[in-house]
Amino acid sequence: MHPVKVRNITIGEGSPKICVPIVGVTAEEIKKAAEEILKIGADVIEWRADWYEDVFDFDKVEETVTELRKVIGDMVLLFTFRTAKEGGEKAIDEETYVALNERVAKSGQVDLIDVEAFFGDGIVTKIIETAHAQGVKVIASNHDFRQTPPEEELIKRMQKMQDLGADIPKIAVMPQTKSDILTLLSATEKMAGKYAKGPIITMSMGGPGVISRLCGEIFGSALTFGAVGKTSAPGQMEVKDLKIVLELLHKSIS
Repeated sequence: MHPVKVRNITIGEGSPKICVPIVGVTAEEIKKAAEEILKIGADVIEWRADWYEDVFDFDKVEETVTELRKVIGDMVLLFTFRTAKEGGEKAIDEETYVALNERVAKSGQVDLIDVEAFFGDGIVTKIIETAHAQGVKVIASNHDFRQTPPEEELIKRMQKMQDLGADIPKIAVMPQTKSDILTLLSATEKMAGKYAKGPIITMSMGGPGVISRLCGEIFGSALTFGAVGKTSAPGQMEVKDLKIVLELLHKSIS
């Protein structure tokens, strides 16, 4: 397994890296959220652009991401438009989804983009190729808010993300039972240990699933999501608490 180096962090080495989403509606809210994240500390900032009121005005998107980069300096920036069908704030058509992600990848302001793996193979491959041509890494993602698929299916989905050319597969599922959390962790361990070409990201959402956000160093998930204020998904912990737990676990198993 080959770690992914992005700016000053290496995803896939040591303790899971902490990513904090920004879910501001206005450009001003987005910049203020970034300032708050800088105070508390994180490894990655994710701009959840589906929350942004002007996200379909590409000139304003590029202007905002440029201003965001000025605020965060050398911190790693992940750009994500999460579609409504996978838990996001807005629906989007195929042509706009491609154009938006390609415009941002070419902006020179982001380090990573998130592409939903099941948007269509041709679309996903096109965005990945454009991003890679710009030196931007790609997380291919899949979110299931209804259930936790069987272990074999989880591994199959992550393998498909790799086959499409993504640098980091990501899968998030909703547990209906405690056993579902074990299913997610087992799939993570097998994918990381047997099939992964690079780092992977997995999580079980909701309250009971929070354990999956903490034990990535043991089972093989290389990045976890925390909150500074408003959360972007069920089960996210405040960053200050998340950092304490991750540091304690890392110290205990090192």
